[in-house]
Amino acid sequence: MNTNPILLQEAGPKNPAARAPGLPRAAQLAARRNGIRPSRFFLTVSVAAQAMCWFERSRGQRPKGRFPRYELRRRFVVSTSRFGTGQLMQSNRTPLGLHQVVEKVGGGHPIGTIFKGRRPVGLSWQGQPDGMIVHRILWLEGLEPGFNRGGRVDSYQRFIYIHGYGDESTLGRPQSCGCIHLAAADLMPLYERLPKGTLVWIAER
Repeated sequence: MNTNPILLQEAGPKNPAARAPGLPRAAQLAARRNGIRPSRFFLTVSVAAQAMCWFERSRGQRPKGRFPRYELRRRFVVSTSRFGTGQLMQSNRTPLGLHQVVEKVGGGHPIGTIFKGRRPVGLSWQGQPDGMIVHRILWLEGLEPGFNRGGRVDSYQRFIYIHGYGDESTLGRPQSCGCIHLAAADLMPLYERLPKGTLVWIAER
């Protein structure tokens, strides 16, 4: 029996939740519009729900030219920006739109490792329980030119991550300064499973 309080639900073949929610139509359209090939895994983030869904591409065949079918694997509680959503540099807001995991940071370091400038600087369980960026980092890159890529709206240059946060009691409500916070129990296995290039869709709902 799953006792993890952060994990909302685990979808499987016998679980009705595996049929809903589906991969948002807007995410599919954004990928098509920008010529982005669908990745094996796909993350979606709902700011309104403060939730992240982890999808995996179905192994079934699809008609030529059709977007792949994705199945829900898990749904997690997250925390997005307390300043709301927005694209601009130095706004401390969570950017919207299609992204991908472009870099992974922290592999091999113990759980509780605190990072600053993506370098380990201490451990949360050695006198630093309120670490701002801990455990692992999935660095996001915007894929929509002029919206979250390039100029003053570039998510990569804004250092937008999916990462752990020392105070997990804040999950489920907006708390970050633009990044997406995730519990260690969810982030660690996700970090191991997701390759670079995994697509990430961030939306208001």
